[in-house]
Amino acid sequence: MQRPLIDRRTFLMAGGLSLIAGSSSSVAVAPRKVARSTIMIWLGGGASHIDTWDMKPDAPVEYRGTFNPVATSAPGIQLCEHLPLLAKQTHHLAIVRSLGDHGRGTGDHHAGFYYNLTGHAPDQSFHRLLNARTPYPTDWPGIASVVALKRKPHPSLPSAITLPHKQDAPEYTRPGQFAARIGLEYDPVFVDGTREKPLDFTIPALSLRGDLPPDRMTDRRKLLGAIDAAQRMAERSVIRDYAKHQHKAFTLLSSRQTKAAFDLRAEPDAVRERYGPGINSMTMLMARRLVEAGVPFITVFWKGNAKLNDLCKSGGGWDTHGNNFNCLKDHLLPEFDRPFAALLDDLYQRGLLDSTLVVVTSEMGRRPKIGDVRSGGVKGAGRDHWPQCMSVLLAGGGIRGGQVYGTSDKRAEYPADNPVAPEHIARTIYHAMGIDDLHAVDREGRPFHLMEEGRPLTELF
Repeated sequence: MQRPLIDRRTFLMAGGLSLIAGSSSSVAVAPRKVARSTIMIWLGGGASHIDTWDMKPDAPVEYRGTFNPVATSAPGIQLCEHLPLLAKQTHHLAIVRSLGDHGRGTGDHHAGFYYNLTGHAPDQSFHRLLNARTPYPTDWPGIASVVALKRKPHPSLPSAITLPHKQDAPEYTRPGQFAARIGLEYDPVFVDGTREKPLDFTIPALSLRGDLPPDRMTDRRKLLGAIDAAQRMAERSVIRDYAKHQHKAFTLLSSRQTKAAFDLRAEPDAVRERYGPGINSMTMLMARRLVEAGVPFITVFWKGNAKLNDLCKSGGGWDTHGNNFNCLKDHLLPEFDRPFAALLDDLYQRGLLDSTLVVVTSEMGRRPKIGDVRSGGVKGAGRDHWPQCMSVLLAGGGIRGGQVYGTSDKRAEYPADNPVAPEHIARTIYHAMGIDDLHAVDREGRPFHLMEEGRPLTELF
C-alpha cells in the first residue's frame, strides 16, 4: 500500500494549530514575510542524494560508496566531504530528505522534469512516450510561469528568466519549463551562456548579438513586426501571446537596467573569484544580480560539460550512469560547491537572503545500490535513475536554516518519515512568494485551479 504523503502526526499538529487559531481571537499573529525573488538551481540529470546531502555511512558499502560525511555549521547535519564550502553555510539550509515520485513517474528524465518543475504528476502520455514526450500547449505551467502570472510584473524586466540555457535544446526540449496552458506570455525569457565565454550572455528570442545602436534595435523591431503581420492567418490569441513575449525579450535587450544587471564585468574581481570560474559559477553570480534588480523568478539550469560524456556515461551533467564517484569528486561537486556556497553567503552579507528563496533540486535522485548495467554493472561504478527518493535544498525566503525535514530509509531508497512529493515543494515555493490564490483562467476564459494537490511545508518557515 502506498505510504500517505502527509503522516498522521503532521495532520494532527496542523489540526491542533487550526483549533488553537480558531479558539483564541486575541492571539496576535505576526505578519507573514514574503520573498521578493526565488532562485531555483536545477542540477540537470539527477543529482545523487546518497553521495551529497543524505549520506548513509552505516549502509553496506555497495550502497554508501566511497565518500565520507563531515560535520557542518548546522549541529547534527552532515554533508559529503567533497562539499567543504557548503558545509560552512549549512546553517542557512533546510534539507528535505523525503521527496519521491511515489510511483507516479516513469523513471525517465522527461517525466522527472515535468513533475518537479510543475508540481503535477506526469499524465499517461509520459508513460507511453517516455523521453520522446515533447511539451504540449495543454501541459501544466512551470512554477516560474505561475509566479510570473501571479506576481506584479516587473516594470522593466521579465518576471521569469531562465539561464544559461533552455534545457535540452535545440535537439529536443524537456516539458515543464513553459507557461503552456496559461499562455506564452508567461514563458520565461531564456538567456544563453556558454562555457567558452562565461561572462557573455545572449537572448535567443531575438538573436541579437554584439552591441547594436538604438537605430539598429528599432530596425530589428520593425522586422519582427513585419514577420508578425505575415502570420495573421494563425490563431489571434497565439499571435498576441507571442507578441507580448517578444516584447519582453526586446525590452530586456533595450533596457538600461538590463545592461547593468547583465554586466558581470562590473563585479569586482574579488567577487568573481569567490564564485569561481566557468559558466555555472557566473550564472549563479548573474542570478544574484537579477535578484538585486528585482526579478521575481530566476531558474539556473546546470550547464553540462560535454567533455564528461564518456567519463560519466552522461550528458555532461549529473546523470552519472558511470564512474559516479570520480565524476562527482573531481568535477561536479567542486564546480557546484564553490559558487553555491558563495551565493548563499553573498545574499546573506547583502541582506538579501531573507527576501530571496533559494531552491536546489533535480528531476530525480540516483539509485542507492551501485552499478548500472548500461555502464558495466558494479565495475562501472555508476548509479542509475532513482525517482523513488531524492533531496531538495532550501534557504532564505523565510526558511529556517539548519534543519532537516523528513528522512529516507537506511539505504536512501525510499522516503521514511514525513514523505512528500513535488507538489509539496511547489506549494512551498508559492507560499514563500506570498501566492495563496492559485486560480487562473485559460485561453477560452474558463476558470481552473492551478494546483489542488499538496500543501506548503509551513514547518520549514
